[in-house]
Amino acid sequence: MPNFVAPEVKKFVAWDYVVFAILFLVSASIGVFFAVKERKKKTSKEFLVGGKQMTCGPIAFSLTSSFMSAVTVLGTPSEVYRYGASFVLFFLSYTLVIIFTAEIYLPVFYRSGITSTYEVTFKYIIFLLQILYTGIVVYAPSLALNQVTGFDLWGSVAATGIVCTFYCTLGGLKAVVWTDAFQMIVMVAGFVTVLIRGTSLNGGSAKVWEDAHEGSRLNIFDFDVDPLRRHTFWTIVIGGTFTWLGLYGVNQSTIQRCISCKSEKHAKLALYLNLLGLWIVLVCAVFCGLVMYSHYKSCDPWTAAFISAPDQLMPYFVMDIFSSMPGVPGLFVACAFSGTLSTVAASINALATVTFEDLVKKGFPNLPEKMSTWISKGLCILYGVLCTSMAAAASLLGGVVQASLSIHGMCGGPMLGLFTLGIVFPCANWKGALGGLLSGISLAFWAGTGSFIYPAPPTKSIPLQLSTFNCTLANSTEALVTAAPTEASERPLLADTWYSLSYLYFSAIGCVGCAITGLLISFITGWCSKHTDAHTHTHIYIYTYRNKHTFA
Repeated sequence: MPNFVAPEVKKFVAWDYVVFAILFLVSASIGVFFAVKERKKKTSKEFLVGGKQMTCGPIAFSLTSSFMSAVTVLGTPSEVYRYGASFVLFFLSYTLVIIFTAEIYLPVFYRSGITSTYEVTFKYIIFLLQILYTGIVVYAPSLALNQVTGFDLWGSVAATGIVCTFYCTLGGLKAVVWTDAFQMIVMVAGFVTVLIRGTSLNGGSAKVWEDAHEGSRLNIFDFDVDPLRRHTFWTIVIGGTFTWLGLYGVNQSTIQRCISCKSEKHAKLALYLNLLGLWIVLVCAVFCGLVMYSHYKSCDPWTAAFISAPDQLMPYFVMDIFSSMPGVPGLFVACAFSGTLSTVAASINALATVTFEDLVKKGFPNLPEKMSTWISKGLCILYGVLCTSMAAAASLLGGVVQASLSIHGMCGGPMLGLFTLGIVFPCANWKGALGGLLSGISLAFWAGTGSFIYPAPPTKSIPLQLSTFNCTLANSTEALVTAAPTEASERPLLADTWYSLSYLYFSAIGCVGCAITGLLISFITGWCSKHTDAHTHTHIYIYTYRNKHTFA
């Protein structure tokens, strides 16, 4: 491997910190604003679900911002840069996910009147996984930005946790939603700024497109049905739909925002408007990856070891092209952290809601409203501290940005299967639901954990060709380098089959495994009679006597 002389890339300057600080200041100010404005409305319902009077606009912005985290801002352009623009096919996955969520899952949750979607005995496992993922969301962008921009690692982690906890605790769901809307604007502004500057420096959009074509980055319609291939049309459309449906269809953060709307019509409209936001962010992220490839097509900073991880490509690119424009890199960092803030705030608010509804309210049903509100705020503080602290545990993991969708798939797939079993197949009983859930979790984690231990063969996962032709050599005449395959080692029989499945199929495995096993166990043990079992299984099947109707 040749040694290359890394070009000088400037670090953060005072103006960058000022621009970044404004993001945190405005976010905190929104929390203060709603704390003052809503000070006379001290009910827990107002605090946790906005009094169920929210309209579709801010909820749509909030949904997009919450699920387009720093993983999207940093990870998606890097994916496109290394593997090509097939990631844009997620627009089909997003479309299917929103349709299924709006027409199948949302009506059940909204009409049932529940606040917590996880009124089940295994909610503690879900809590732990949600806290862990939130820690990853906090830590991953902080690490990537620290190593490239010089931005203080633990300072950014602490600032993220403190600001999110602050405005969640003061303003409740309304503060979270409106802050998300502001952060969505910042996220898009950051992307657009990078696109304009990057496209201009590389000869315009036609030249960027030409470079992408010559570098085989426009490999969008690959209809190979091999499930071991990392990204094909089928893995993204089918596997991506299952993965994101687990995030949207039965996720507490999504449902909590939707049921805060003043009507089911507003909730559905919020989901469909949010789809437009998802498309916009996706297209921006994909095109950023193509612009980045055009810029580095003859001197790849990752292969040349100017950076230590692919997650650092986007911040490195930003610091490179904006080196003469102080303050603009700060806007991009604000863009990345907008996704982080919104995701963390959504998690804190969702965890506090579930804990209050499922534990506190059931244990102490006659609590005064003022006390309930204070307890809800205390729970926000508790989960804010836990999620921020979990970032320390996330620092022990490797490749956390790339692994995030895998984690979502392994956790969200079985949950999606469980709720689908209850909603679509009301004949399934509680034994089938529990057995199906355990089966789905086992299958998803088996495949996912195996893939981490035994990565797929290089032929299935190696990036497209990356060049160092124009990099400045220190002591070698070698020029063209592509990602090297991993060294051959003894691998178990399943390593090149089951463990090599595309990470996007983990959710599908968990969901389908849960549903099929649940139906089989229900058939063996006797189908559920909704007249005798509905009340017993309310938490699993979303049966409700509240409206004297069964939504299934």
